[in-house]
Amino acid sequence: MSEQTNYALEIENLFVEYHVDKEVVHALNGISLKLKKGETVGLVGETGAGKTTTGLSILRLIPSPPGVVRGKILVKGEDISTLSEKQMETIRGNVVSMIFQDPMTSLNPTKTVNDQIAEVIRLHEKIGKKEAAVKAGDMLEMVGIPRDRGGEYPHQFSGGMKQRVVIAMALACSPEILIADEPTTALDVTIQAQVLDMIRELKKKYDMSMIMITHDLGIVAEICDTVAIVYAGSIVEYGTLEDIFNRTAHPYTVGLFGSLPNMDDRTQRLKPIQGLMPDPTNLPEGCPFSPRCPQATEECRTRKPALRNIGGEHVVACHLFKEG
Repeated sequence: MSEQTNYALEIENLFVEYHVDKEVVHALNGISLKLKKGETVGLVGETGAGKTTTGLSILRLIPSPPGVVRGKILVKGEDISTLSEKQMETIRGNVVSMIFQDPMTSLNPTKTVNDQIAEVIRLHEKIGKKEAAVKAGDMLEMVGIPRDRGGEYPHQFSGGMKQRVVIAMALACSPEILIADEPTTALDVTIQAQVLDMIRELKKKYDMSMIMITHDLGIVAEICDTVAIVYAGSIVEYGTLEDIFNRTAHPYTVGLFGSLPNMDDRTQRLKPIQGLMPDPTNLPEGCPFSPRCPQATEECRTRKPALRNIGGEHVVACHLFKEG
């Protein structure tokens, strides 16, 4: 891997389409993103926005067919599209790792949790079974699970404990880039807080770069340095945490914050975003958010806006804003 870059990950103009029957599903529509070393970027948006597809693209896990991927993904300066499947296997779990969304389906029910973690370790490190088993036990203890529970099967663990096992697997080989795909969605609120604290501590310990995929702005506020707001397969707003929370620009981002309860004013009514995400097989001609946007003009409905810089790192794809 090339080290001649300050970025752990660079995504340039990424398109992902799924050709199903006679329809084309436009999952990603020109996403560009840069992840600095040691930084945490939040990918925020509704279900179906393209967040998980972005994560799977980075690991080259989009099934082809039906998936068609165009664009460039650079991991530590190297274009992964030029790598063979065997080379990608050395990157997955070793350089880039992913905590998948549902711990219930991420684990093999026929193998003990220790064996599953040890399998990841042996795949990337030239060590024997005994040494891998000891290291797997170390990983379990690191995520707060007693070593002697390693001989148990996934069905013997609670949802929160399963998620801890999945995190132990993802971190077993000390990856440089971690993709966390809604890692707390299936957990209750108290366990969510514990898991988030643990992810934050482990990220600091291993000096990892991280992409946090979520729809929860509370998680973003706690854990992210920069934020990309994703809508219908495109980034509509990007900036530092302070930009997004204190200088909110895009009407969609404004709508996301309007959907949150105000803890200071309990009488204030929520303002949900009207309508639904557009059909990815039939996206609007102009701005994808225009059918739901209260400020949409004729230009919004006919011409897709480009990302415009509105100060510092803060960019927004909206005709209401001018460059600078």
